Amino acid sequence: MSTSEDRSAAEDRSAAGPSHDDVTDGCTIAEAMQRLESDGYSGQFAARAGAMVLCFTCRRESRAADVRLHRLLRTEGASDTADETAIAALTCPRCGARGTTVLNYGPEAPPEDAEVLRLLEDTRF
Repeated sequence: MSTSEDRSAAEDRSAAGPSHDDVTDGCTIAEAMQRLESDGYSGQFAARAGAMVLCFTCRRESRAADVRLHRLLRTEGASDTADETAIAALTCPRCGARGTTVLNYGPEAPPEDAEVLRLLEDTRF
């Protein structure tokens, strides 16, 4: 492959969003959550208004920018590819609990999901 083809391929991947490693390859949300739980992400989190994340272990809210994002698995609906969800593996900055949350993204996403997803501290790279 030539250098210009390499650049073009890299630009295509960048425009597509997260790397292929972050795509669930057609598995369900439950299967993706099970994968992350087996990796030690057994707690649960939820997006809240104002770019806050609620940890269900310590029951405290933290700013999304303070919550560490370790993995992000994307899914699309089987019957409607506009059903876009991301399963995020997180660590609570207050109690250290590791867990997951399901966030919608794209044009149908609730504002709190989109805001939290945009602001999470991405530690994947």
